[in-house]
Amino acid sequence: MINNGSTTSIRKALIYAIMSVATITLVISITISTYIDMQEQQKMLKERVKTFAELTAFDAQSSVITDNKSIEENRLKAFATEQSIKNVHVYKVDGTQIEFFASYNAARTSPVSHKHKVAQIDKYKQGVLTSDFYEYITDVPFEGKVVGYVYIRASLENINNYVHRKIIIDLLLSLAILILAYAIARLFHYHVGEPINKLSRLLQNVAKNRNYKVQAPDSKITELNLLTASVNTMLHRTEKHIERHESDKREIEALNHSLEEKVSQRTDALREANQELLSTLERMHQYQSQIVESEKMASLGQMVAGVAHEVNTPLGLGITASTLMRDRLMEIHSAFENKTLTSQQLGRFIIDGEENLSLIYRNLNRAAELVTSFKKLAVTQDNEHVTNIDFNSLIADVLTSMHTEMETVSPKVVVDCPQDLRISAKAGPIQQILQQLISNAMTHAFDLQNPAQIDIKVTVSAKQVQIDFKDNGKGIAQTLQPRIFDPFVTTTRGSGGSGLGLHLVYNLATQALGGSVYLAHSDDNGSHFVLQFPYSEVK
Repeated sequence: MINNGSTTSIRKALIYAIMSVATITLVISITISTYIDMQEQQKMLKERVKTFAELTAFDAQSSVITDNKSIEENRLKAFATEQSIKNVHVYKVDGTQIEFFASYNAARTSPVSHKHKVAQIDKYKQGVLTSDFYEYITDVPFEGKVVGYVYIRASLENINNYVHRKIIIDLLLSLAILILAYAIARLFHYHVGEPINKLSRLLQNVAKNRNYKVQAPDSKITELNLLTASVNTMLHRTEKHIERHESDKREIEALNHSLEEKVSQRTDALREANQELLSTLERMHQYQSQIVESEKMASLGQMVAGVAHEVNTPLGLGITASTLMRDRLMEIHSAFENKTLTSQQLGRFIIDGEENLSLIYRNLNRAAELVTSFKKLAVTQDNEHVTNIDFNSLIADVLTSMHTEMETVSPKVVVDCPQDLRISAKAGPIQQILQQLISNAMTHAFDLQNPAQIDIKVTVSAKQVQIDFKDNGKGIAQTLQPRIFDPFVTTTRGSGGSGLGLHLVYNLATQALGGSVYLAHSDDNGSHFVLQFPYSEVK
C-alpha cells in the first residue's frame, strides 16, 4: 500500500538521526559542564573573599582600637593587586553607632554607600551573590567584642569572561564534532543506505517488468546479506508460483470448458426433471383433494355411525319392549273375547306392562338426551352475550349446581383464583365447560377407595385467562389421549357413557370462547386439562 503522506530517504533520515543525537548530546554536555564550572569558580571566589575578609578583620583590630585610619587605608591599598576585589570598607562600632572608618576602591570604581550595607549586616554575613558582584561582611573582634566590620565586594567579571571563552571554545569544538559526525553519517550511508537503495531499485524494476529471474547482489554487511538472501528467495518462489499459476490457469480453462458442457447437459436434465416434478405435484394436489374429501366422508361416516349406534340402542330396546307389550296385549284381548281371562293372567299382564312401559320410557328418554347432546355439538353459541363475570362467584355457582352429582364421591375441591377477579367474557360456555369437566371426573376418574380431590387454578396474563383443572383420579390411558376430544370416544360405553362430553368441551372452548383446550402432561396420577381464552376489561 502506497503512503501518500510525507516521506524521506534513508540518507536524510540517517544523517538527521546522527546529527540530532550528536547535537543533543553536545548541548547537554556543554550546558552541564558550563554550569558545574561556573559553580566551581563562584565557590572559589567566595572562599577567597571570605579569606581576605577574615585577614583584613584581623589586621584592622589594632587600627580600629587606636583609631588610626591612615595605617588602615595604606594597608588596604594592597588589594590593588587583586583584580577581582573592587571595594573594601572597614567600619568602626562606637557604642550603638556604626561609623565609616577606612576603605579601598579599585580604579574606575565608585565607592559603595555604607548606609544600606550596614542596615543589612546579617544578610551580608551570609554572602550576597548577584549577576555582577559578590558581597560579604565579617566582624572585627577584639577581646570577645565586635569593634567593627569589614565589607568586601568582588567582581564576577573574570568568571563571566572565563565562562564566555569556555562557551566559545565548546561551540567551536561542537561544530568540529558535528562536521565529523556528518562525515561519518555520509560514510555509513554509503556502506548501508546505498545497498538498500540498489535493492529498492531492483524491486521496483521487478514490479514494473515482472522479471522475477533477477538476483540481488551481496554486500559487506551481514544484516543486508540476510535481507538480500530473503529477497532472492522470495523472487525465486514468486517465479515458481507464477509458473504454477499459469499451469493451473490453463488447466482451469480446460475444466471450465468441460464444465460448461456438463452444466448444459445437467440443465437439460434438470429441466426435464422439473417438468416431471410439476406434473407429479399437480397429480399430488389432485390426490390431496381426493384424500381431503375422503377424510371428510370418513369423518362424516364415523359421526353418522356413532350417532346411529348411540340412538339405535335405546330405540331398539324400546321397540323390543313395545313389541312384547303388544303380544301380551293380544293374548289378553283373545282371552277376554273367549271369556277365558283369569285374574292371574291379568295380574301378570299388569306386572309385565309396568316393566315394559318403564323400559320404553327410560330408553326413549335416553334417546332424547342423546339428540339433545347432538344438537349441542352443532351449536357454536355465537348468540351468547359478553357480560361482566365475577370469577369466584361463577366457580361457586358451578360447584353448587353440581353438589348433588358430587355427593356419591364427595371430592375435596381446592380453588385458587385471584380475589376480586372480574372480566368481561361469555359466562355460559365457561360454566358448561367446568360442569362437563367435573361431571367427566365424577364418571371416569374416581373410585371409592382413595380420597378424591379436584384442583381448579385460575391465572390471568396478557389479556388471556388460563384455567388449570386437575384431579387425582385414575388418569387417561396413553392410547386414548390423542383422541380424547374426538366424538364418541369413551371407556364407559356400556355404563351409559356417550363419549360426547369432552368433544362438547372442545367445541365450547374453540368456537364459543375463541380459545383452546388441551390435555397437559402430568407427572402425578390423574388428569390435567388446560383451558385458555381471551377476555376484555370490565367496562
